[in-house]
Amino acid sequence: MDNETPPTDSYERQLTEKITRLKTMMGIFRAPEAEIHPSPARHYRMRAEFRVWHEDQDLYHIMFDPTTKQRIRVDDFTAGSKLINELMRAMMAKLRSAPLLRDKLFQLDYLTTLSGEAVITLIYHRPLDEEWRAAAAALRDDLRAQGFRVDLIGRAAKTKICLDRDYVDERLPVAGRELVYRQVENSFTQPNAAVNIHMLEWALSVTDGAQGDLLELYCGNGNFSLALACHFDRVLATEIAKPSVEAALHNIAVNHIDNVQVIRMSAEEFTQAMRGDRDFNRLKDVDLAGYRCETVFVDPPRSGLDDETVRMVQAYPRILYISCNPESLCRNLAALTKTHRIERLALFDQFPYTPHMECGVLLNAHDNPSRS
Repeated sequence: MDNETPPTDSYERQLTEKITRLKTMMGIFRAPEAEIHPSPARHYRMRAEFRVWHEDQDLYHIMFDPTTKQRIRVDDFTAGSKLINELMRAMMAKLRSAPLLRDKLFQLDYLTTLSGEAVITLIYHRPLDEEWRAAAAALRDDLRAQGFRVDLIGRAAKTKICLDRDYVDERLPVAGRELVYRQVENSFTQPNAAVNIHMLEWALSVTDGAQGDLLELYCGNGNFSLALACHFDRVLATEIAKPSVEAALHNIAVNHIDNVQVIRMSAEEFTQAMRGDRDFNRLKDVDLAGYRCETVFVDPPRSGLDDETVRMVQAYPRILYISCNPESLCRNLAALTKTHRIERLALFDQFPYTPHMECGVLLNAHDNPSRS
């Protein structure tokens, strides 16, 4: 893997290609000019996963070329945070002289933060025991002696050994304030912290002056909920993954936010509840009728919104849509633009040097005066 800084013109060229592609895709919806939020050209990924390759008495990180499937040795990872690169070198130096920790080690996952915390997960093709725990604790202590604020986790089939913590606490500067986010190992987190800050601040800018309450689907660990809470009377947020819900509740508490309520249910289930198709025990203490939501926020998976949820969100005057897949976004916009118009469009370059694009769209109902 090339460990040199990518040429500046290479980054600018790939970003220009994305801008052109997005403009073409959004042309049929009469979208305004996209607001562009670039990424740092290097050291932008806060998490990374590597296979471990064993060769005689040596071992090293590898990745596979997505096209040729060829194995690529990775000693330095330009895309990864500086902390990931430092930990990669430190881990290899320690593991080469630790046979018990090396034995059938299959993968290393790194999760880091701008605030300097890290969790490393060691994944094995063999059972883990107390002897492994003791060796891993010694490795952790060695890393901490070098100045790393790091925790280690061991994973194998049906086994997870957590020495201390299985999370990091990220601290992001957002619009002049610091927000604390607990990020749990093996759960979704935004990979590009710098661009995530851009996304949060853009979402704040497009909801400035918003009225009433906010309905948020797919809230994750509360990434957007915490930032947007100050612009709404109340936030009602849904998320299906239990670790993410637990992290969101922690994040709400640690940031001293008192107007966000998180419900553990999928967007599809919430749509069924709103239509009265099903009763859910999880909603027995939630006064849905008491919420006055004029804005709905969605950040769905790559598949986008299902048809029923599309119809449900069309009932709201304002729709804020963050998408990690412009193709599914366009499919949803084909329906959404029948009732709403696009007021703001943004491109967030979460994944430089790849074809992936993250987009933000603010839609306002045709019969609703624009406040953007």
